[in-house]
Amino acid sequence: MPRIRALPPRPSRRTPAALAALWALLLAAGCGYGSKAVVSGDPAPAGGEKIDGLDEVKLGYFPNVTHATPLVGLRSGGPIPRELGGTKVSTQVFDAGPSAIEALNAKAVDMTWVGPSSAVNGWVQSGGKNLRIVSGATSGGASLVVDPEKVASPDDLRGKTLATPQLGNTQDVALLHHLRSKGIDVDPETGRGATSVLRQDNKEIPTTFRQGGIDGAWVPEPTASRLVAEGGKVLLDEEKLWKEGKFVTTNLVVRKDFLDEHPDAVEAVLRGSVRTNAWIRSHPGTAKKYVNDALRRDAGKPLPRDVLDAAFRRIEVTDDPLAATLRKQAEHADAAGLLETPQLAGVYDLAPLNRVLRSEGRPAVTDAGLGRP
Repeated sequence: MPRIRALPPRPSRRTPAALAALWALLLAAGCGYGSKAVVSGDPAPAGGEKIDGLDEVKLGYFPNVTHATPLVGLRSGGPIPRELGGTKVSTQVFDAGPSAIEALNAKAVDMTWVGPSSAVNGWVQSGGKNLRIVSGATSGGASLVVDPEKVASPDDLRGKTLATPQLGNTQDVALLHHLRSKGIDVDPETGRGATSVLRQDNKEIPTTFRQGGIDGAWVPEPTASRLVAEGGKVLLDEEKLWKEGKFVTTNLVVRKDFLDEHPDAVEAVLRGSVRTNAWIRSHPGTAKKYVNDALRRDAGKPLPRDVLDAAFRRIEVTDDPLAATLRKQAEHADAAGLLETPQLAGVYDLAPLNRVLRSEGRPAVTDAGLGRP
């Protein structure tokens, strides 16, 4: 791979017009495989009354271990279809966040599990009018994995080529921020700089790594563990960068109009999500089997057992959206030049989730001051 020239340090702050153009790039990046949305095996309705009189609720998610909640909870007979009763669940599978947000904006899905950076981007792009974060799903499960023959230490990243899943996605923001903290400037739009950042589909990154086209990648599970199986080394588990090792990796977001018009349906999905996460914590072995069954269906093949075990160890399912860490991730996107620091007040509506948690005898979670006014 030819070396990409370094750019001058510290690009200037972007104007609103430039930021709008960058957002267009983010959406354009999502207009490939992900925006077409692979339709997964939809679970059969559990039967009984329809929630809110709805024939159908449309849900989106990714074929990643960090999306264990929908991979387990949406199986036929699983907690989420059970809570929706006679209302059918239809599902769409996305490869990265920008395409999932594009589908949400187009009303192709009503709710979707998605990473925090994409949720913030969607909030900013709609002026805070189109979506709300209503629950957490996963903490952890993202790492910088490198070729140990090319990258010996954290101080050895300059001049290397590193991959992320997509321009502006959660891991892309994390890598750009980390490089900047090391004094390594990268243009956020082109990926060119003192270190090169290549945006590539999660499915393709292990092959590129094996062929020597990249020196490492900041990726979610199970891609990180797949790179380790290819001879890579975890240079940095992202949890090491966060207080108590917790940071939001996956949220559940909803279209605001759907939340306003069908609150009972949203609460039913949340009840199913909470019960799914409790079940995963109590049955990790069977949960891994369900995750692998879903990956076989949605990604084309299951994971080898050692890769699945390693990936599952690095995630924690959680109902808590860890709102304070989303605020910090938005600040990281600002520092990387992807966003002006957005006004996030109102991005969360955790009232339905907290009603569910109280009904389950569980403590409420906080929106860190970012809830609806």
